Amino acid sequence: VILLSFVLAVGFLLIILSCALWANWLPLLVALTFVLAPLPNALFAHCGGDEFSSSDGATGAVDLGRFLTSIVVVTGFALPVVLTHSEVVKPGACVMSIIGGGLVYGTILAYSAAFRQEDEYD
Repeated sequence: VILLSFVLAVGFLLIILSCALWANWLPLLVALTFVLAPLPNALFAHCGGDEFSSSDGATGAVDLGRFLTSIVVVTGFALPVVLTHSEVVKPGACVMSIIGGGLVYGTILAYSAAFRQEDEYD
């Protein structure tokens, strides 16, 4: 848990530094997208079948949650690139923002995978 919090702090530090060093606060939107990225997956994960259905197949709601999560993650990686291409953000800020966003999202994924509760009724 301490390692995850350290990596999360480094990720947010890189995102904030990418904003502060070049005096442009648009890369801060990346932090928002990566914090909101697991939300659709978490909401739609409980829309699976009940205890009598097979747990092998995912329902349409679970697939929709994964699809929306992937859209938000791709947006988080593509937004700094688009802002750099349009010369709104400097390339150094783009690189720092992408690395910081990847660290933030990776930390969220690692935390949710490590502390996932499986409901087994054996």
